[in-house]
Amino acid sequence: MTVAKIVYASMTGNTEEIADIVAEALENLDIEVENNECTQVEASDFEEADICIVATYTYGDGELPDEIVDFYEDLQELDLNGKIFGVVGSGDTFYDLFCQSVNDFENAFEKSGASRGAESVKVDLAAEEEDIAKLEEFAKMIVAAANKA
Repeated sequence: MTVAKIVYASMTGNTEEIADIVAEALENLDIEVENNECTQVEASDFEEADICIVATYTYGDGELPDEIVDFYEDLQELDLNGKIFGVVGSGDTFYDLFCQSVNDFENAFEKSGASRGAESVKVDLAAEEEDIAKLEEFAKMIVAAANKA
């Protein structure tokens, strides 16, 4: 069975909700999902998954959340060749660097050798109906990429 690991950082609950939406969409596609808050897991846990997903928020002017910095740094040291990755996140369009942490994690996954399974989804604050549809489509694309791998 295909295994997906989702790791999230959430301050207000918006990003945790985004991770939960993706997890449910993946489960509906018969994927086994582990969904964990970033301080509860190690980046190396992605080595045991077929699909690796990070859900992060962006803090202030484009900074990574403090609680996910170590995970981010460790991720770049891994060899995730053969793995499929995706990144989702929340931010506030008030800031110039909207969802910069999503871009940072895309780059970290690319350094690890993982293959992008779907275009990232960036949500302004809380997920609304349109965002939920995009997140469900994101899950379908990732599963399709994993099935081809």
